[in-house]
Amino acid sequence: MKNVTITLDEATARWARRLAASQNKSLSRLVGDVLAEMRQLEGRYELAMRDYFSLEPQPLGAPGQRYATRDELHDRAGLR
Repeated sequence: MKNVTITLDEATARWARRLAASQNKSLSRLVGDVLAEMRQLEGRYELAMRDYFSLEPQPLGAPGQRYATRDELHDRAGLR
């Protein structure tokens, strides 16, 4: 474990201490848990992005076939 010093304004420090106490944690443990969760989420995002960009592009239609117009895609005759 590595010790780190952080600076908080008084109102934020009070709020953070109450939040930590409501979870039966020390403020230090709360901050460590939040940062660990953020690191994990960032890793999952990067993995998902890498997986997505590794996919082969897929055509949206057959060669020579025109794309639908905006009006065709958003036609909601029942709402008019």
